[in-house]
Amino acid sequence: MKLNQIKTFVFKGFSMFLLAGITATMFSCTSSSVQQDEGKIIGKADIKLESDLMTPEVLWSFGRLGDVQVSPDGKTLLYGVSYYSKELNKSNRELFTLPAEGGSPTQLTKTSGGEYNAIWSVDGEKIFYLATGEKDNGLQIWSMNPDGAAKMQISDIPDGVTNIKVAPNGNQILFTSEIKVEKNVNDMNPDLPMANAMIYDDLMYRHWDVWEDGYYSHVFIADLENGKVTNAKDIMPGEPYDTPLMPFGGIEQVTWSPDSKTIAYTCKKQTGKDYTLSTNSDVYLYNIETGETTNFTEGMPGYDWTPLYSPDGTKLAWLSMKRAGFEADKERLFIADLTTGEKVNYSENFDYSPSSLEWTEDGKSIYCVVGINATFQVYKINVETKEFKAVTEGMHDYHSVAIAGDQLVGTKVSMVKPAEIYSINPETGEEKELSFENKHILDQLTMPTVEKRMVKTTDGKDMPTWVIKPPHFDANKKYPTLLYCEGGPQSPLSQFWSYRWNFSIMASHGYVIVAPNRRGVLTLGQQWTDEISKDNAGQAMQDLLAGIDDVKKEPYVDEENLGAVGASFGAFSVFWLAGNHDGRFKAFIAHDGVFNSEMEYMTTDESFFDNWEKGGAPWEKDNKVAMKSYAGSPDNFIQNWDTPILVIHGGRDYRIPYTQGMAAFNSARLQGVEARFLYFPEENHWVLKPQNGILWQRTFFGWLDKYLKE
Repeated sequence: MKLNQIKTFVFKGFSMFLLAGITATMFSCTSSSVQQDEGKIIGKADIKLESDLMTPEVLWSFGRLGDVQVSPDGKTLLYGVSYYSKELNKSNRELFTLPAEGGSPTQLTKTSGGEYNAIWSVDGEKIFYLATGEKDNGLQIWSMNPDGAAKMQISDIPDGVTNIKVAPNGNQILFTSEIKVEKNVNDMNPDLPMANAMIYDDLMYRHWDVWEDGYYSHVFIADLENGKVTNAKDIMPGEPYDTPLMPFGGIEQVTWSPDSKTIAYTCKKQTGKDYTLSTNSDVYLYNIETGETTNFTEGMPGYDWTPLYSPDGTKLAWLSMKRAGFEADKERLFIADLTTGEKVNYSENFDYSPSSLEWTEDGKSIYCVVGINATFQVYKINVETKEFKAVTEGMHDYHSVAIAGDQLVGTKVSMVKPAEIYSINPETGEEKELSFENKHILDQLTMPTVEKRMVKTTDGKDMPTWVIKPPHFDANKKYPTLLYCEGGPQSPLSQFWSYRWNFSIMASHGYVIVAPNRRGVLTLGQQWTDEISKDNAGQAMQDLLAGIDDVKKEPYVDEENLGAVGASFGAFSVFWLAGNHDGRFKAFIAHDGVFNSEMEYMTTDESFFDNWEKGGAPWEKDNKVAMKSYAGSPDNFIQNWDTPILVIHGGRDYRIPYTQGMAAFNSARLQGVEARFLYFPEENHWVLKPQNGILWQRTFFGWLDKYLKE
């Protein structure tokens, strides 16, 4: 079974770039029953701090809140919080309710196994959720009363359940489950039951952090009869495709029509080489009465996903990318008239990407979240005029938005505060905090200050740059300073809160952080995003240098003690800077980065990415665009390396295989450059386990302190 698929349901419509902060909801299932040993339950951290500065242990003590669901009457919020234990090296997730107008939360569950994907029944009389079942067959569907009473397992699905959504008629439920579609080596060789091998004849044999094993995530429909899930039916029988999409898709990619007669779902119905070269997912409509499936977005070549019916069922909204093979294209809002079949692009005059769509009850408007100017704000879209109007503003990121009576509710973060629930006045944008999950910790901390600074780039553009200053900042002192290199390469450098690349803990450790919104980042318009493709080592690198060169002129910056740090494309940037920095930096840290672009092209999982970014394959010697791209690979400048570098990599990172980190570390040491290699055999492109996360922070700051403070 694909291990990562059991995790995907916890992500509610967040894009890839936000996941660094959202992975808090990953979990470990350690029990087969709801009745568990309370001595092993991980709960809210009750800590008294000896200092007002954040440490790795404090960072991992925050409750990680998400997946807010509004009750049908709009009066109650249902959500989950994940708590982590350094000692047990795991987490568990509990469910809570909270009055939508504010008040005290009610804890509904208290187990060591964790509860996930909680949703309301149509009448609000029940809550459905996922938890480990009485058998050893993964997560199952449970129900309970809104006060947490009468917990009962209501499904017994052989391969477990990963997502759920109740039909509007209240009598049916859909869920997703990993089922075996294709045979493996042992199936084909029954006399070799202990053979441990895999055989592949085509590409896409591994994805993100798992190897293809013949299991695929399918959508099922079932009846809700007498409080039980019965008559489950696979609506994708025998299909070797995943819904939701791997590796980040969730229940936002599957939905019911208001009359409960149709299911709209997202799928990329391709395999092998075609799959790895394509971004062409489509929205499919499954007719429950006839069993027929129709490709609703056939002919639209990019990603099409997250379908959502209007309340009266006459319209279907979804997000669509225009350009095939480009995963960071603008996400256009399309709305189709299901009576006429007309599909209309509502984003033609709006240069930013909406997400987290929510129809108003009258069908005249849609609320959404939009990344704009290095933040994420709540917007309202007028369906008649196609006008996008901002509801909120400020230095923050909203992750979600939902309608709760005459108010909106959403989860919001910033660089100095983890996710909490807020209510929003839809007319004025006035916000009110509701949840206060982490107030008891934040009240004991002095947080950094964050400033937005405009820096002039080498080609004359204005580049937003975040400058994060330490707690108790003294302008008369000089501080060692870090250049933060954003990943992606197309991702937002917004007001995100991360549990690894956390600006608050970096600044609390006595560093000034400089974070330029270099060419390629999202939220600054599609042209700014496009300008990094086929030029990864070009203007974007000059933007990074322009950012640090501008801020280092400040009297509080210790120009003699500068470092550069980053992950993924940020680590590519660090590797490149290590060979091209002209003595600016005294220390580097690169996590999960590309060192040799040619080898990365030939070993990564999603080949469409490099085809777009590099302009072609490394063997296309007559392709001038591609050859220019590969000439910018960091390994071509290794002879210039002369600065200490810490290289970090995860063994289960199949997007950027760990041999890239090995190659960088080996090359540094062979040249006599001081280097260290931190390797996590079981981590993927992120670091998810508590003790690994704390070790990551300790190693990170130990390396920087050695070269920038001592």
